[in-house]
Amino acid sequence: MKKLSRIAATAAALIFSFSLVGLFSGCSKSNGSSNVLRVYNWEDYISEGGDGYVDLIGKFEKEYGVTVEYSTFGTNENMYNELKISAAGYDLVCPSDYMIMKMIAEDMVEPFSDEFLASGTYSTFVSPYIKDLFAKNGWTKYAAAYMWGTMGYVYNPETVDKEDLLSWSGIWNSKYDNKSTIKDSVRDSYFLGVAAVYKDELNELKAQFATGELTDEQYNEKITEIMNRTDENTIESAKNSLIDLKQYLYGFEVDSGKQDMITGKISINFAWSGDAVYSMDEAEDSGVYLNYIIPEECSNIWFDGWVMPKGANTDLAEKFINFLSRPENAVANMNYIGYTSAVAGDAVYEEMLDWYSEGEEGDLDENGNPLVKHDLNYFFKDTGDYDDYSIWVSEESLDRQVAAQYPSGDVLYRSAVMQYFDDKANAAINEMWEEIKGQPIPIWAYIVICVVIAAIVIIALSFVYKGKRSEPKPKKGYRVLKRGI
Repeated sequence: MKKLSRIAATAAALIFSFSLVGLFSGCSKSNGSSNVLRVYNWEDYISEGGDGYVDLIGKFEKEYGVTVEYSTFGTNENMYNELKISAAGYDLVCPSDYMIMKMIAEDMVEPFSDEFLASGTYSTFVSPYIKDLFAKNGWTKYAAAYMWGTMGYVYNPETVDKEDLLSWSGIWNSKYDNKSTIKDSVRDSYFLGVAAVYKDELNELKAQFATGELTDEQYNEKITEIMNRTDENTIESAKNSLIDLKQYLYGFEVDSGKQDMITGKISINFAWSGDAVYSMDEAEDSGVYLNYIIPEECSNIWFDGWVMPKGANTDLAEKFINFLSRPENAVANMNYIGYTSAVAGDAVYEEMLDWYSEGEEGDLDENGNPLVKHDLNYFFKDTGDYDDYSIWVSEESLDRQVAAQYPSGDVLYRSAVMQYFDDKANAAINEMWEEIKGQPIPIWAYIVICVVIAAIVIIALSFVYKGKRSEPKPKKGYRVLKRGI
């Protein structure tokens, strides 16, 4: 009877186990059968409601009758490691450009459906510039752009000469000693170091482009090649350049630079364009007017995008991306986050008109100067009903928010996307970064340490020598007793 009972119990346990396996495997299948969407995004990177903002997650849940399990990460690497531990734990994640490339290369993501790519809300309203960029690099099938921008300098024009920042090397200058910060991010600051090292080569390309020797595409390809160099000489040169820069810096930062610019603690911040817009907006509320500039050698086009990890609920994930890609929802996100959506459309353009337009062609600014045209057709064309997507602004406004959110075409020609570096290059660049971030011991400290060590050695030797001399030589036939015995 006991044996039969054990067999029955085992059978029941097996049946129950198989039932659980079936249940949970059904939840992780990419057939959209589950009504739970698990989203993994950057911190503070979606409109969450309150203070007049739209609760986009709540709005999506209500519209589709689903539940969103929303969690956040702080770095691309943390997100990647989490997925390696639990790939089936999320349906939608939002890595940055180079991490998207890495995940695609490692076959970590699901492809989008043909319907999503052909006629989804995202494919309808995503900017033609972003769409072409993704198609050119082979990301379209696996990634949907979310936010994008450039890298440049935020600066206070009251204390900084704009001419100095026409080059990335402008902050290698005792004139701004202890008044600038750069990113505590190896990839972004490596870009800055490389730009400084290859300043002359980049300027030569600029001259060739200006004379028509290079087409738009050739110019961009050559800049992209330079800014993604990871050979031993480039890494060493970038390291030495950034170590030299340290003497002039206030420090390294990731998020504090925005507030430090607003309060006047620093005058120059190496910044993502979205953070630049935030700094300018907040400072303006305090009566301080900051500017944003992209140096003439080059810039970095960065983006964050949605990908679906292997085993994701792809049906619900695609619905969420399409939901966020409605122009009115893109506007809600931009209002909350401060960054620029990859989505175009008339609702977004009209919001830009409301924010930035200072009149129409032929109008004058407050100083009596003609307004200038800021052409945004590259971004908005064919995503709505307008014939011309341009904004008329004052000349000085081109140094501020509108150009930070939507750079001019000539900036895009000289802007490179940072590619994914292989393991060998990553290891070398990370080692370089550790050397840069490490606190070097000054020469005087080495001298003091050597003097102290020498003194200790001399004292020790003197005691040993003195001890040998003071020890009485025993008489013949006697031995010396050890002390304490």
